[in-house]
Amino acid sequence: MAEETKEPRVSLAKYIEKAKSYLGNTEKSNELLDNADKKSAKNRRSLDDVWEPLQLLFGMFRSYAKKEYTEIPTRSILAIIAAILYFVTPIDVIPDILFGLGFADDAAVIAFTVKQIQDDLEKYKLWSEKQAITIDPDQNEEPNESEKL
Repeated sequence: MAEETKEPRVSLAKYIEKAKSYLGNTEKSNELLDNADKKSAKNRRSLDDVWEPLQLLFGMFRSYAKKEYTEIPTRSILAIIAAILYFVTPIDVIPDILFGLGFADDAAVIAFTVKQIQDDLEKYKLWSEKQAITIDPDQNEEPNESEKL
């Protein structure tokens, strides 16, 4: 029997509803991402187990908000936004202020979201890698004498 992924005890429904207001709103999306970046950087040690997936969610949402990557189902981008909203909310099931435990629920929500949209994340990673290897032809040129000085 296939293992079934269960939603964390936290109801994400209110975050999904709130996430809808970020679709198509670049300014609001960038503000959320800025807050998420700041919180994650400040608490990196507590987020070590989910750091990479969290950064992947941020990157995918950032690319979507900039309209660079739009090949993502609405349900998946809403799940990402909802997970990020949950992450930035200081008062959730386990308040972030509780040392050692405060990010356990955030990590569970992040892991749950990543598992739910795994195929979409894989497609995004492939797209992102292609973007990274696109090389500017001028980059390979040797600097001229005046640039060497």
